[in-house]
Amino acid sequence: MWDQSKLEPDNAQLEGLASTKRICIIGAGAAGLAALRAFSQTSYFKTGSWSITAYESRSKVGGIWFPADPIDDPPLTPLYDSLTTNLPHPVMGYTEYLFPPSTPLFPVAATVQTYLESYASHFNLLRFVRFNTSVMNAAWSNSHWKVTISSGETLEFDHLIVANGHYRLPHLPDIPGLEHWLTAGKAFHSAWYRRPQDFGAKVLVVGAGPSGKDIAAEMRTHAKTVIHSVTGGVPQGDEHFKIRGRPLHFYDDGRVLFEGDIVEEGIDHCILATGFQMDFPFLNDAVIKIGEVPPHPPLPPDLYNSRYHVFPLAKYLFPIQRHYPASSVAFMTLLIRVVPLPMAEAQAQAIIRAFADPSSLDIEREGEIVISRSQKLASEGNSTPLQLAKIWFRFAGAEQWDYRDELFTYAAESGDCPAVKVTDWEKGFYDAKDVLREAWVDLERKGESQKWVEGVGENGIQEWVDMTYRLLKHARGERE
Repeated sequence: MWDQSKLEPDNAQLEGLASTKRICIIGAGAAGLAALRAFSQTSYFKTGSWSITAYESRSKVGGIWFPADPIDDPPLTPLYDSLTTNLPHPVMGYTEYLFPPSTPLFPVAATVQTYLESYASHFNLLRFVRFNTSVMNAAWSNSHWKVTISSGETLEFDHLIVANGHYRLPHLPDIPGLEHWLTAGKAFHSAWYRRPQDFGAKVLVVGAGPSGKDIAAEMRTHAKTVIHSVTGGVPQGDEHFKIRGRPLHFYDDGRVLFEGDIVEEGIDHCILATGFQMDFPFLNDAVIKIGEVPPHPPLPPDLYNSRYHVFPLAKYLFPIQRHYPASSVAFMTLLIRVVPLPMAEAQAQAIIRAFADPSSLDIEREGEIVISRSQKLASEGNSTPLQLAKIWFRFAGAEQWDYRDELFTYAAESGDCPAVKVTDWEKGFYDAKDVLREAWVDLERKGESQKWVEGVGENGIQEWVDMTYRLLKHARGERE
């Protein structure tokens, strides 16, 4: 593997560049805010050794949780009106800042947006954010990053934190005939969906994720027949609601062929809840290449965006490549189906250590870890580049908890932060999230949910833990 140490500026170079290490954060959503909070607490910032600036293209913090009408292409956020969290907020929220007392256990999106704004205000983070300002380009130039922003200014930074999110650019499946449906206005991606309305008598919803499930359920209030297409789905249902497998062909006359050689006729509209692509429009080909990752080992000399994952990254954060120091940039919260806010807190602490002490990143060892994971996933049946890309950021079982613990262990070796461990109740409530959500929805339907949370949290997190345990016992009791 190439020698990263040759790319790392020594202390004399850094002193010659600037007396203060300049850090640029791209995005002020949940991840960017976690980074601002963590960096603003460091001794480096407090003594003036580091400066931090976040650029946010919109008028408020919040990222995906800040609503917007779907008038942009693609929309600024895929947030639909009825969205609630799919995690209980004691698990979902930042570990050092609780949701307010009496907050519904699975809050609506507006509550999450208010929470993020409150977090930013409480910790005095807004002073670091330049709103209505987009990063247009970021390029490595010898010993620093040149960042061009939408005002036309080009600024120099020593480090970048990429926290622009990955729920903006829609992924549209490559299915014969679908392009015609899209062009004809018979199909659209769920990023443009906001609420159920009259899309015709027979509506197809493609996708088995949380948004696909929500939209399929909502559309039953407006369409005579809703077909929910799920890869590998077992055909079932009645004239009002049907489950079908993956769509294989869209015909111009409204027919769709599904797995199992099943054809549905007379479909009026299709909503594609088919996910999103990784997208970093401000980074050019010299920083990250778009395309399929080459066969490995050995690791490629460049960083790749496959649109499903970014590869290769040390600690799922730092780019292992030959063009710029791995410790000069970090990509935050790219992992999928994990608890994102506490993950962002852990990643921020690891980024602080790497930025402060680049030698703490053992790139040789990190490269071996990447190759080992690649070989393990391939041995489990993910042998093609596409299969590997799709599975790379999807943690299974205890992987996300082990990862968070490992990040804090790494960060704590500096002596600047404690080696925080994920609690057992977080793990247990995450595993039981579907049971808890079903029980909570049932309480809401009965008008009983508010009395469960009334006053809970006024004396700290343990009250939320106790209440959630009671709800879990209540739910399991109903099932016995």
